[in-house]
Amino acid sequence: MGDYKESKDNPLHKEYGIWSNTRYIIRKMAQYQPSVIFLMILGFVSGSTFSYFWGIFGKYVIDIIQADSGAAGERELIKVIAIAGGIAFVLSFCSTLSGSKTWYRFINVRMQMITERISKVLSLKYELLEKPDVLDVAERASQATNDNQNGVEGMMNLMTQLGGNGLTVIVTFVAVTVLDPRLIIAMIVLTVVQYLYYRHIIKVDKAEVWDRLSGAWRRRHYMERVTQDFDYAKDIRLFDLSGFLTDRFNKVNAFFIDRQDHHHRLWLRYNFVTGFAGTVIKALIYAVLYIAVLHKDMSVGNFTMFLSFSLAFARALINFLQRFGDYKKASLETDDFRSFIDLETADDEKDCIPLPDTDAFEFRFADVSYRYPKSEKYALSHLNLTLRPGEKLAVVGLNGAGKTTMIKLLLRLYDPTEGCITLNGTDIRRFRRADYYRLFAPVFQNVEIFAFLMSENIAMKRKDSLDRDRATKAAYEAGLEERVLSLAKGIDTPLTKIVEDDGTDLSGGEKQKLALAKALYKGAKIVVLDEPTSALDAIAEQTLYERFDEMIGNKSAVYISHRLASTRFCDRIAMFEDGTLAEYGSHDELMARNGKYADMFNIQAQYYREDAEGAESGVRVNA
Repeated sequence: MGDYKESKDNPLHKEYGIWSNTRYIIRKMAQYQPSVIFLMILGFVSGSTFSYFWGIFGKYVIDIIQADSGAAGERELIKVIAIAGGIAFVLSFCSTLSGSKTWYRFINVRMQMITERISKVLSLKYELLEKPDVLDVAERASQATNDNQNGVEGMMNLMTQLGGNGLTVIVTFVAVTVLDPRLIIAMIVLTVVQYLYYRHIIKVDKAEVWDRLSGAWRRRHYMERVTQDFDYAKDIRLFDLSGFLTDRFNKVNAFFIDRQDHHHRLWLRYNFVTGFAGTVIKALIYAVLYIAVLHKDMSVGNFTMFLSFSLAFARALINFLQRFGDYKKASLETDDFRSFIDLETADDEKDCIPLPDTDAFEFRFADVSYRYPKSEKYALSHLNLTLRPGEKLAVVGLNGAGKTTMIKLLLRLYDPTEGCITLNGTDIRRFRRADYYRLFAPVFQNVEIFAFLMSENIAMKRKDSLDRDRATKAAYEAGLEERVLSLAKGIDTPLTKIVEDDGTDLSGGEKQKLALAKALYKGAKIVVLDEPTSALDAIAEQTLYERFDEMIGNKSAVYISHRLASTRFCDRIAMFEDGTLAEYGSHDELMARNGKYADMFNIQAQYYREDAEGAESGVRVNA
């Protein structure tokens, strides 16, 4: 356990304060599990009362015994025992009921807050998800909701403990003050000393154990992953690394053992200090009570009651102080959650207009530049480019040339830093993103497979709302027919084994074909292929591109590829270099210029040319 240090270096992080966070968590409990508030109050009232109840009961029992040992005394004693037993049963029932019904309700509230966090992530503009400050508050919000000891659920659990301890302190404070005000002062001083030493141990433990272990955790996780990951198994065996890795792992573990020993030594010292302070407190309590018996004629019954009150006060006060420190930490973590949930984003979709009612869409980049956050260099600079209706545009260039940035701007995942992009003459920022996104069927290089059915992955809809025949047709057209027919459940086979045991995994090439099938199923007006065939060989890529071009017919399309031979069928080719449009024109026009595009094409072409005797590639490239 360690002190929580709030990070001051993120402008998106806000401080709400412990009382504001308390009201916030109570509102969340009232919103998602209203009954849990009553159960919490029931729990800490019954628990608090139990802490000194038997002392009160003991007083009356002793007083009755001392007052009358005859039949009347026995009847009174039985009556008190019956009443006390009934009260004890009710208190025990209430405490058990509260404990058994609050914990899972707390979890439910936290799960609902996790849903809020996920909904917030899904509603953020894509561009924000790449900003470090946003990623930082999102990660902190995740940490604030990932267990029941810290963050939002930690506050809920600690509320119950603080409520019980606080109520006990208030009730017993009055009783002990009546006994001797000096005893209260002494107990408070000794309790505060214990608390301050507790905070000191936590601080030292964090600095000397957990902070020093932070890097060791990474090394340990790395060693565990390397030694158990199948991808490393061949090298470990062929290069005889087992002894070397075992030695490294033992060194990491030795450091862990050393720090754990130090951790236990620190808390052993704390236990000695608290044990000594507790003994002193008890000695003072007994001394005051002994004096009261000798000099103030305190009865044995009152002795028992005040002893119970005094011990309950001491326990409750130290527990209250310690838990309040934990509560402050949980509150600071709740700040993290609220900072993300309350993240203000500009509402750029006011006064939006409908998309044009047409099948002919023309996109124009007008002096568009884009610079990533905290970057001094423009990723794309002063781009002027037009994608005409039904046109096939190839976007080529080396890595880092600006191709993907241009595509993300076209898809409006980013908004230009300078300039504008128009659709049929209207700035695309005038349209709602949800409407605008429906125009595109994108296929990206990195294909993410969801642990859904294959048909759901293709349609991106639930099984009960998708067109199964259409999904099957799209899969076949994308080249997955043989794979689908080989599966027992066909198009309804679960993908990956993460959720379903009978799921199947796809190869890299099959994943990219699945992405193509997804684009075919969507059937949008403009198709965008961002190097989706990198897992295929050059010949298969060209064949697939040409086949896909036939399938989309007269729709506009943008193809990105490193392999220039795969883009010859396009109407226009845009070659990017260092964030600028270096060359633009048809394949023949660019080859005639004998510039950078021609140089790159000729370098690549030698790998695809058929030899004079006829090679298996079946592709002839004419420069």
